[in-house]
Amino acid sequence: MAAFVGRRMNITIAGIGYVGLSLAVLLAQHNNVTAVDIVQERVDALNSGVSPIKDELISEYLAHHQLSLSATLNARAAYKDAELVIVATPTSYDPQTNSFDTSHVEEVVRLVEETNPHAAIVIKSTVPVGYTQELARQHPQLDIVFSPEFLREGRALYDNLHPSRIIVGTTTGSSCAETTEQLAHTFAKLLDDGASEHGIPTLFMSSTEAEAVKLFANTYLAMRVSFFNELDSYAQTNGLDASKIIEGIGLDARIGRHYNNPSFGYGGYCLPKDTRQLLANFEGTPQRLMSAIVSSNDTRKDFVAAEVARLARDRAQEGETPTVGIYRLTMKSGSDNFRDAAILGVIDRLRNQGLDLVIYEPALGTQTFDGIPVEQSLGQFANRSTIIVTNRWDGLLTGVADKVYTRDIFRRD
Repeated sequence: MAAFVGRRMNITIAGIGYVGLSLAVLLAQHNNVTAVDIVQERVDALNSGVSPIKDELISEYLAHHQLSLSATLNARAAYKDAELVIVATPTSYDPQTNSFDTSHVEEVVRLVEETNPHAAIVIKSTVPVGYTQELARQHPQLDIVFSPEFLREGRALYDNLHPSRIIVGTTTGSSCAETTEQLAHTFAKLLDDGASEHGIPTLFMSSTEAEAVKLFANTYLAMRVSFFNELDSYAQTNGLDASKIIEGIGLDARIGRHYNNPSFGYGGYCLPKDTRQLLANFEGTPQRLMSAIVSSNDTRKDFVAAEVARLARDRAQEGETPTVGIYRLTMKSGSDNFRDAAILGVIDRLRNQGLDLVIYEPALGTQTFDGIPVEQSLGQFANRSTIIVTNRWDGLLTGVADKVYTRDIFRRD
């Protein structure tokens, strides 16, 4: 790969999700970027200057900033002209194989090898520990590195513009190890140049170590979520004010007052699958904590569902089957993602208890969701609901606050 000398590069990004699209916008400020996806609607939206995902800053950049960015369904053509290909395809956790499904990553790498073997490849998709090194061994003629992403849903571009760190992991076994090292430094420079702040802490390590950084970081966050959720369960069970306990322990600088707001459990694109993958990678290594982090999420949903069912039955008229209203399915405020949202696990448990349910979720636009009726009117939804369950507080619920069950005790954005 040619050394980076401040010139515009031709970059292709595979995948227009949170990771791929935020990177595309970031890098298109100073480079020629083509985004590849398999969904026509996403490609059309991006080519029209509209963000296909919910991220206010991405929408603002697409509308008001000068970007050299286009989208296409034609992967072969996009890879053929690329100097650098960034793989940002999804890797869902497959419980059958006890590992991430990396088939989409492999499809991209094979196609790049067929069409343009001189292109450098950066893996941004989250993968198992050791995966990128094995991929490089299988494709020794390609220069491949791994760079973990640390993004929040709904704030992906902001986190790329203001990154906490840049990490790039190199592989061995390519045709020229020096070019892989050069690729790592080039990619780090591209990210730094696109960011709003420069001189970002940058670490270079092996790809396997970089993969471990990603999975351990997300598992630590899941552990912190689980800790405060179990604290909250204890407080509810014993008639204590969880907010006072949390504020009291948070004043210890070693603990801090961040990332401490109780919820129904951790969810979304990353934490559920990354914790399970790391647990799978621990096979053969003694551990207790990793298993506990994964199982604690189910324990919390069990607790929340039991509390909601008890309250719903207490509030129902004699002989009446209570109706539990589910306010929003999104994982968190500012997100349009339902995948692995904690509320979905609570819904399953409430259905198993024989309770009637109704959903209010404007993003659905359907009459039912998994057989559960969906109300389009917030007023009608509230009237039908004996109790309203919401993972995160919304000011729209102020008028029916007496019906609301939430563990969002700090009500932050």
